[in-house]
Amino acid sequence: MQQAARAALSKSVHTLPELPYASNALEPVISQEIMELHHKKHHNAYVTNFNAAEEQLKEALQKNDISKAVSLQPALRFNGGGHINHSIFWKNLSPDGGKPSSELCTALDRDFGGVDNFRTQLQALSNGIQGSGWGWLGYNKVTKRLQLAACANQDPLQPTTGLIPLFGIDVWEHAYYLQYRNVRADYTKKIFDIINWVDVSERFKKASS
Repeated sequence: MQQAARAALSKSVHTLPELPYASNALEPVISQEIMELHHKKHHNAYVTNFNAAEEQLKEALQKNDISKAVSLQPALRFNGGGHINHSIFWKNLSPDGGKPSSELCTALDRDFGGVDNFRTQLQALSNGIQGSGWGWLGYNKVTKRLQLAACANQDPLQPTTGLIPLFGIDVWEHAYYLQYRNVRADYTKKIFDIINWVDVSERFKKASS
């Protein structure tokens, strides 16, 4: 039984994804020092802690220890959310992200009055988050419209709001403080210079199909 459980666990272990570009590729918007710290330290810690929490959960369920299983939910949400959010974030950025697809442009015009208005609204939303969290562009499959949302800490967008994540801005201080200090607004403005519109457009196409 224990051997089978270990085998099942080994198949489900989460790993740190590679960056889709060099760690200095997003300079000068995001420095190499920040990227390496953010990816290799912070994201890696979420992965490590998520794996540990999952292992504890499996052990608790095997022992029918419901109290222990319930107590692990905050750690699973925080670290699992951190892994989900950052795995999207790296792909949302690019040194050469192209332009939004015509379909996405049409949706941005309809739901925000254009790309510039969308940008202004998402920046304001992200700047206004108290403490740590994420500002998101998501797709609402019920209304079939684009929608903005803020999530606290590492709460993942879809499990929290039902919206499918298209583009997220990480406003935890570790994402920008070494370079932008306490001026979050400068960071959220500059990050649009490196948005990967190809990736965001592909996510929109998949979500809306």
